[in-house]
Amino acid sequence: FSLIIHSLHHHLDYICSQSRYRKTILSKMKLVGAFLATIQLLQTVVHVHSFVVTPTRPLSSTIPSLSHTHTYTNTNTNTKLFYGKPSNLPDSLDDAAILAAQACRMYSIDAGAMSRCRVDFDTSVGDETYTILKSSTEFMQKFVTALCYEMIPDMKRRKEEEIMALVMAKAELAQLINDDDDDDEDDSNTVEESAEDVNAKRLELEQIIQFGGRKPTFDEKGNIIPSQYTGPKVRIYFPDEGSAALARRDWNPNAINAQDEQVPPCVEFSSCGGIQTQDISKDEIIFFFCPKAPEAEFVERALIRSEETLEDQLKLAVFVNPVLVDMGVTGFGLAGRMLRERLIDNLMPTYYLRTLPWGALTRIYPDQFTVWQEDADFDDGYRMIKSMDRLPSNPEVEDIYDYENGNSSDPSKQQGFGLLNAIGDFV
Repeated sequence: FSLIIHSLHHHLDYICSQSRYRKTILSKMKLVGAFLATIQLLQTVVHVHSFVVTPTRPLSSTIPSLSHTHTYTNTNTNTKLFYGKPSNLPDSLDDAAILAAQACRMYSIDAGAMSRCRVDFDTSVGDETYTILKSSTEFMQKFVTALCYEMIPDMKRRKEEEIMALVMAKAELAQLINDDDDDDEDDSNTVEESAEDVNAKRLELEQIIQFGGRKPTFDEKGNIIPSQYTGPKVRIYFPDEGSAALARRDWNPNAINAQDEQVPPCVEFSSCGGIQTQDISKDEIIFFFCPKAPEAEFVERALIRSEETLEDQLKLAVFVNPVLVDMGVTGFGLAGRMLRERLIDNLMPTYYLRTLPWGALTRIYPDQFTVWQEDADFDDGYRMIKSMDRLPSNPEVEDIYDYENGNSSDPSKQQGFGLLNAIGDFV
């Protein structure tokens, strides 16, 4: 019986999210919705019940931490997660990537080795001109870079050393130029270094500046070659080999010039499917970027293989915009439910950002899912209208917006009407 209810619940969510007559369907399905709400109410006897925090109006632009704190136990990782504070919106794409990386790092610390999480980033507002893979590629590049700096110590130290070397090289070169000008004005001054040494030093500094703070590496023939990185690896699985090859070219992890490098040299590129010949023995973080239902079997095998091979060396597995359950491939029946239980339901949503026609829905671990509405009266252009400790469905988000703008009654109170009241309203 519970399997039937679970499958029916997902069918309703899918129909309501895809249909252009969502509100009509919801009104006709009010009886069924009340029945599902009754089942969910019975489940609170054995599960921790979520609570909803609604800000009082007017709401100030500065959102203080809420006084209530709710503890949720993640049975998959035996980690206690604390909810209670709303999640803020990012200021930019770079800020979103950094916030996502910090959230993933915090969850990895809380959950321990071989932890699994997911990051959802969708700013398309329903525009299907570009695929989710195309529209989120720039975010993915910035997110991977930020997470490498957060969790791979060698990468952060290496970047800091390059920045320092670049600054010092510019300062030393400016000093050499000033010394040359002083020598030209006063020929009687004694020059400590020969002209050849000065020119050699100047050439070295110019090369460091030219290559963004790096000392160039030369081969036997005197050609400049990329330096070899031998430390921990971060692997990204793309949906196909074409997208992996394109990212490998554009992101250029082995660039000679540090300024041409879009991701650190620890990043490796792989694809879902085909023969896997890559050496994964040094992998510490793995990403699955926009995996879809046809790649679900490979993704599951690759994840289990990495966990069994690497064990505690594998710090984190991150799924970015996964769509592993699809009506046309896995369906929403038994196969889809089993895949959810084995893989999807165990993923902690560490970062979530979805833009809406009238606002946005966001979550930064370990804070709450927060619904924001555009409002020109606030300094940042948004005001919080709801905060909750679970991901609301698409109909719930629309109901929250309708209630906030006086178009419907309080959706949270509607859940407590009971089955008989719902039958009366339906009739």
